[in-house]
Amino acid sequence: MIKKILLALLAILVIIQFFRPEKNESNDLTYDISTKYEVPEEVDAILRVSCNDCHSNKTEYPWYANVQPVAWWLADHIEDGKRHLNFSEFTKRPIAIQNHKLEETIEMVEKKEMPLKDYTYLGLHAEAKLSDEQREVLISWAKSQMTYLKDNYPADSLVMPKRRPTAAATK
Repeated sequence: MIKKILLALLAILVIIQFFRPEKNESNDLTYDISTKYEVPEEVDAILRVSCNDCHSNKTEYPWYANVQPVAWWLADHIEDGKRHLNFSEFTKRPIAIQNHKLEETIEMVEKKEMPLKDYTYLGLHAEAKLSDEQREVLISWAKSQMTYLKDNYPADSLVMPKRRPTAAATK
């Protein structure tokens, strides 16, 4: 009985190798953050190594991204990261959202919530870990971009619109 179960599991593992998610490799830079904001080389290097795999349209995949079900998990992880912040589509968003995303970037880096621990877990992406100095570079850069927005746009255009309560929330 155990032999049949193991053979069935092996068959399933082989079969799922043929069902692969689409890779995040378009690298479309039409609305990239660098088209509107100054991104110094030092910041760009940090973003490339520690952020862009999950927060851009260009992921550098590790070897194990070709093994199922890991590839599905990675694809879901990348889509979730891009849903929260996508540097490749940054300038497509309204200016208030751009300002808010810079603010969130500062907060997440300050609290050491980014990069995610599971991204650097077990040394798989040890190079993505941010040193305190790199954190300061990113925070300082994001703050300077927020200052740029404040100096060039009306204050009310930088504020996120208040959400209206849903019908379910008012009951």
